[in-house]
Amino acid sequence: MTSVFRNGRLRDGRSVDVPVDVVVDVVVDGGTIVEVLPHDPSTPVDGPGTVVDLDGWLLLPPMAEPHAHLDKALTSESVPNPTGDLPGAIDAWIAADERGQFTYDDMVERVDQALRKLVLNGVTAVRSHVNAGGGAGTWHLDATRAAAARWAGRIDVELVGLVHTPIVGPGSDDNVAALRACAATGTLIGGCPHLEPDGDAAIDLALALAAEYAVAVDLHTDETLDPSMLTLPRLARRVIATGVGRNVTASHCVSLGMQTPETQAEVAALVAEAGIGVVTLPQTNLFLQGRGRPTATPRGLTAIAALRDAGVVVAAGGDNVQDPFNLVGRSDPLETAALLVMAAHILPDDAYEMVSNDARTVMGLPPVRFEVGDPADFVAIDAPSVRGAIADAPADRVVVKCGEVVARTSTTRTIC
Repeated sequence: MTSVFRNGRLRDGRSVDVPVDVVVDVVVDGGTIVEVLPHDPSTPVDGPGTVVDLDGWLLLPPMAEPHAHLDKALTSESVPNPTGDLPGAIDAWIAADERGQFTYDDMVERVDQALRKLVLNGVTAVRSHVNAGGGAGTWHLDATRAAAARWAGRIDVELVGLVHTPIVGPGSDDNVAALRACAATGTLIGGCPHLEPDGDAAIDLALALAAEYAVAVDLHTDETLDPSMLTLPRLARRVIATGVGRNVTASHCVSLGMQTPETQAEVAALVAEAGIGVVTLPQTNLFLQGRGRPTATPRGLTAIAALRDAGVVVAAGGDNVQDPFNLVGRSDPLETAALLVMAAHILPDDAYEMVSNDARTVMGLPPVRFEVGDPADFVAIDAPSVRGAIADAPADRVVVKCGEVVARTSTTRTIC
């Protein structure tokens, strides 16, 4: 059934057959945009479909979260991280997991709450890394899937099996079995090759399993300020050699930001040739990295400019939200975009692309540019511009998924 979303304001630069930055009506049928017309308030809308008045709000592509940890979300109070750094977060989480602090039902409810936050904020797709192996098998994945099922039709949830190290060498059998069990259900292959005793062998295993089970790969890569740790070019060379194609994502890539401009450009060209997507994660890496460097503290971000200049698709995600790896976070990509503006010197329009269409591209989803044939996924927000939306992050939003309104927030603020 046809639906019409009336009176929405396009931002500058949209490629449609109407003047830019004008008020439009978006006509949707079967989850697809079929027309984008200049809005004429005097024109009646006939037919049996739904009519939604967007009240002149800014109309934007939907936001996406390309890197979350839903199974860990909202545990800041129950799993404290006394050191505040990455080893402290890992140790705190493993200790809590091993003492049985988490239950299946608790995890389902926390993931449900985390997904609710994402949907209300305008996210229609999320990729989440979920812990597996280490003697725990795949029950975190089972709990996360159970929660995701409650949100079917409102948000697409893609899972990555983040298996304990090692996945190669002594002590890896249970972890490899868990990784295979994840892949057999269509879960993406995850891992941390820079933490493995043999990073090259771990990369080869991840790519081999991805080919065997026909799933994509998303690896935590070089999440360290140590410039001597640089597995990203090795990953790129193996992707090129194996012909895996554009189904590989490298997340974090922090140490690339510590290299010389020449090395950054060389590695970026290699990553572009391999077709690897990169996800930078400013919230968690600003929190975790650099604590031992009180002078000229590094920001813990990858070489975003060099990668983008080389043609690499660079998306941005929120990563951890209110857990030992990041004590804060609102599950709102506009918060991530604001950090890109402030910490990475990215212009607002580019920052929004990195948390919307670029994130969708990394996840294998088509972009939304309000052209005929695009998916009818978008968000309307009560803001004057993209810059204003990032700056104020207004809660007032209408979220549309497959042509249906799936969330709406309206606030009242009063000065007394």
